[in-house]
Amino acid sequence: MEYIVNTLGNLVEQTAFMNLTWGNFIMIGVACVFLYLAIAKGFEPLLLTPIAFGMLLVNIYPDIMAEGGLLHYFYLLDEWAILPSLIFMGVGAMTDFGPLIANPKSFLLGAAAQFGIFAAYLGAMAMGFSDKAAAAISIIGGADGPTSIFLASKLEQTAIMGPIAVAAYSYMSLVPIIQPPIMKLLTTEEERKIKMEQLRPVSKLEKILFPVIITVIVSLILPTTAPLVGMLMLGNLFRESGVVRQLTDTASNALMYIVVILLGTSVGATTSAEAFLNWDTIKIVVLGLVAFAFGTAAGVLFGKLMCKMTGGKINPLIGSAGVSAVPMAARVSQKVGAEADPTNFLLMHAMGPNVAGVIGTAVAAGTFMAIFGVK
Repeated sequence: MEYIVNTLGNLVEQTAFMNLTWGNFIMIGVACVFLYLAIAKGFEPLLLTPIAFGMLLVNIYPDIMAEGGLLHYFYLLDEWAILPSLIFMGVGAMTDFGPLIANPKSFLLGAAAQFGIFAAYLGAMAMGFSDKAAAAISIIGGADGPTSIFLASKLEQTAIMGPIAVAAYSYMSLVPIIQPPIMKLLTTEEERKIKMEQLRPVSKLEKILFPVIITVIVSLILPTTAPLVGMLMLGNLFRESGVVRQLTDTASNALMYIVVILLGTSVGATTSAEAFLNWDTIKIVVLGLVAFAFGTAAGVLFGKLMCKMTGGKINPLIGSAGVSAVPMAARVSQKVGAEADPTNFLLMHAMGPNVAGVIGTAVAAGTFMAIFGVK
């Protein structure tokens, strides 16, 4: 009987129930909310589902992120900036850069949307974060999860990488909720109804030369951005060259989804109650939201300026797509424009600023690395 009692006692002590704290229960609840948003509401399920499940796992079994645990090795690939770079290659392979090539003015809208990054940087400094931590936090404003992880690792801010990554990916997923109120507040119904001229056709030669030229120019000016911009452009060159269809298919499908699984679960697993439930995390989440809102607003306001300068030929709504959430932000521009006029088609016009925003966020990260002397 004593043997049975001791055995049962050992089994009970080994269960997770004996070690769960109230913080763990809170984070498990947050994970369930994320799963609901991903599965029931369809808010970027490819991102939120693995993130939420990683969050669930680590708050039940913390050792899964300890050295020797499964997700610890996944997370090392984040720290080494391998997974963010591979994500960029997949994005490049899936994305048509034609709208940006056809309308180079889109670069200005993409650049304007980066204003939120530098606004958040100043805000983070004012809230007591170190200069490097503030820089890592501010990239959330670009709604670019891979770049946020990349910069945090390069600036050695691994202690706050988890909250930064979760905030960035959460806001990427919530683009359809966060952006429309800002866009409608800053534009009139007449502006939202503006129909833009059809983009000119882009030749195959232009599409092939574009990733090569951008890689050379950006890498010469900011060499530290080469891993991100280089992989983005390599993926796009696979797509546009037309001679490596197998590589294009692999980069945009199998490899992309494998990387999303590894990155999503490892990012979610950084949200243990001990690491996540603190004032710094709350500050990061708030600063990220402010940065994202500022970036969206700056893009729309610059779009209004371009609308005035072109005599009403540019719909300001496409400026909101200057954040890096590809193609979610462009779809939101289309949706808000269609609400004002169901015959208005802005998606392709919005893809220009959207792609420019991806490049712009990588450039902003490279600028911070140059400022702090990171190689």
